[in-house]
Amino acid sequence: MSHGKNLIYYKTDAEIALMKQAALLVSKTLTEVAKVLKAGMTTMQIDTLCAAFIKDHKAIPSFYKYGGYPHNICASVNDVVVHGFPNETPLKEGDIVSIDIGVILNGWHGDHAYTFVIGDTSDEIKQLVRVTKESLYKGIEKAIINNRIGDVSFAIQEHTERKYGYGVVRELVGHGLGKSLHEDPQLPNYGMRGNGMKLKENLVLAIEPMINLGTKDVYTDKDGWTVRTKDGKPSVHFEHDVCVKRNKALILSDYSIIEEAEQANQNLTPSAPISF
Repeated sequence: MSHGKNLIYYKTDAEIALMKQAALLVSKTLTEVAKVLKAGMTTMQIDTLCAAFIKDHKAIPSFYKYGGYPHNICASVNDVVVHGFPNETPLKEGDIVSIDIGVILNGWHGDHAYTFVIGDTSDEIKQLVRVTKESLYKGIEKAIINNRIGDVSFAIQEHTERKYGYGVVRELVGHGLGKSLHEDPQLPNYGMRGNGMKLKENLVLAIEPMINLGTKDVYTDKDGWTVRTKDGKPSVHFEHDVCVKRNKALILSDYSIIEEAEQANQNLTPSAPISF
């Protein structure tokens, strides 16, 4: 593992293989959620389920006590952008919920998120979910050697803000990932092509568009964690763990197993799989 002046850590192929195992455990945990999620469940039940599944697989839920965070997962419902506390409020038909999970497995972090739609919802919200998911892959397409951070950022912003008029959250960003949950570089979901650090092989990034139906403006609740949209409109969050490669990025996490479970669960409106 080498690092440059910004403490950027480039992984070896062996380390990438270990990181992939951690990322896949997050994907498998999200798949367990997709199997059972329905109206009437609480996000606290989901937290308990995820913590047990992670520990059963000899890993540690990395969010618990991270910077004082009091839960195992983040469960962000409707107008909550990210960092929502699991609670005892039953989920309702039409709710959208982003489940963000981190694990430490063999010393390496996996960290990604998926937004689920409970029951049916408006076409407006279905489109927001679809477009946010698409924007994640637009960003990943740019995560290749000799591109720059700004190329990834611009691709996400162009697809969401310029094309659909959605609000791209400025205060929260994607990040490097490895032995630590948050490594350099930071990866905004907005920016200019050709700007920022040049991408090199085996840099691992958590790419995570956080896109609002209305304004980009957000605020943090009194709990110091829960980030909400200022206008109370819904927000959607998708996140993959991605390794920079030459012609095509390597996605370490796996949405296909989540999508399969989501399709099979009649209590959810699945978001369409995106081929990469």
